[in-house]
Amino acid sequence: MAKNQVKIFDSTLRDGAQGHGISFSLEDKIKIVKALDDMKVDYIEAGNPGSNPKDMEFFKRLKDIELKNANVVAFGSTRRPEIKVEEDKNLKDLLLSGADTIVVFGKSWTFQVTDIIKTTLDENIQMIKDTIEYLCKDGKRVIFDAEHFYDGYKSNKDYAMKTLNVAQEAGAETIVLCDTNGGTLPQEIYEITKNVKENIQVEIGIHSHDDMGMAVANSIMAVEAGAKQVQGTFIGIGERCGNANLSAIIPILKLKLGYDILDNNELVNLTKTSRYIAEICNITLEDQSPFVGNSSFAHKGGMHIDAVTKSPKSYEHIKPELVGNKRRFLVSEVSGKSTIFQEIKKIFPSISKDDNSVQKITDRLKELEYEGYQFEGAEGTVELVIRKIIGKYKPFFKLNHFKIIGEQPYGLEKFSSTAVINITVDGQNEMTAAEGEGPVNALDKAIRKALEVFYPELKKARLVDYKVRVLDSESATEAKVRVLIESTDGIEKWSTVGVSRDVIQASWIALVDSIEYKLIKDIEKKVKAYF
Repeated sequence: MAKNQVKIFDSTLRDGAQGHGISFSLEDKIKIVKALDDMKVDYIEAGNPGSNPKDMEFFKRLKDIELKNANVVAFGSTRRPEIKVEEDKNLKDLLLSGADTIVVFGKSWTFQVTDIIKTTLDENIQMIKDTIEYLCKDGKRVIFDAEHFYDGYKSNKDYAMKTLNVAQEAGAETIVLCDTNGGTLPQEIYEITKNVKENIQVEIGIHSHDDMGMAVANSIMAVEAGAKQVQGTFIGIGERCGNANLSAIIPILKLKLGYDILDNNELVNLTKTSRYIAEICNITLEDQSPFVGNSSFAHKGGMHIDAVTKSPKSYEHIKPELVGNKRRFLVSEVSGKSTIFQEIKKIFPSISKDDNSVQKITDRLKELEYEGYQFEGAEGTVELVIRKIIGKYKPFFKLNHFKIIGEQPYGLEKFSSTAVINITVDGQNEMTAAEGEGPVNALDKAIRKALEVFYPELKKARLVDYKVRVLDSESATEAKVRVLIESTDGIEKWSTVGVSRDVIQASWIALVDSIEYKLIKDIEKKVKAYF
């Protein structure tokens, strides 16, 4: 391996699946494998075939999928204490998985050996030796995960190193040092990893958990100390506080430290892939996520925006395009005409700052803010305001009427809502109804159900967040409310806002903006693809 080359080992499907609220179907796993393969990660840890039938079925499915770049890896433990290696069911399942590369984990901390798995220190050493030799004799490439290594090293250095030496002698190609509890500090990681590197001949790797918020830093420090493999999950999901976040580690290694990792063509897909995996996981990627978050390159302060328009490096440490992200200027009550002009130029690049519409848009946004709108988190609504004033907007449907019925049937605790809606698209009427968990949910379902007849692409879009804020609480039930909704189609996210004294009307305004924004963007994509 080249001196500055580092291998990426993704554990989203195994360690990531242990995160709170994460549950993958077989189809979910297939989609993630393909996405990771397209990113050219080196290893994809597909699961533990001995732990559950779903993982074993997944390995069977993978045999029919041709991957271009990644090696699929099966994961399991060393043999159990006091049994013959060839009789261990877990190891038999690892071989049945068909994976050419296998990760086995073994204990490197004396406490874990004597108090948790309840065996002797000598037996644990023999378990590591027997397991790796058994798998190597079957022609498998073996990666040994030294579980709890850093805690073990600090507790009993000699024994921790002994587990690594026996793994090396038994035939492990790579030995991965695990900060399993996530409690080791970056400087400790560096010093211990450096010492291991000086005493172990095979390739070493790092596996960090984020219990102190240091998994990324610890991974980087391990690489700087000589580790040539980094394990983690693509968006940092995992047990407890999660695993090392590869979405941050990859660009740091590539762009900041110059390591040979991915090509620029793959790096530019980092944001898209991270958001795609988050969507499959059914979680919302934090806006503040480094490199790939929606706010990673967002600017709100007037002086910041002015500086960035003159020279992006004034407030951006990299070009957002390098990781497939984009710069955002947040429109708010502190925005001036120059800020709004930058937003207009994103949609209409040829417009002049002296164009009358720039002032009209600025004035209109200020009027709406006075009425209670807030635009810094609602770029979808801002774009629609711009399009309407410039004259580049055409409604996609006409609302004839809608009715919402709320009831609590006798004898039932559940309160149900039904929405009936009548719309017209290109002269064609469509009337439909839908039930929902509350009036807004029913209305959302009804409008999408009606519009999907004309715009099938809306089937991919859904709401991921819904917020209501009372603007003048002293008016009690007559108060104005602001509704902010966030939507996604699985790839992009956008937000829209509505304000009214009626929460249903405010929700309707935000819903319509969300739908129209999605349809406009789809049209633009088709036009770009055509030309």
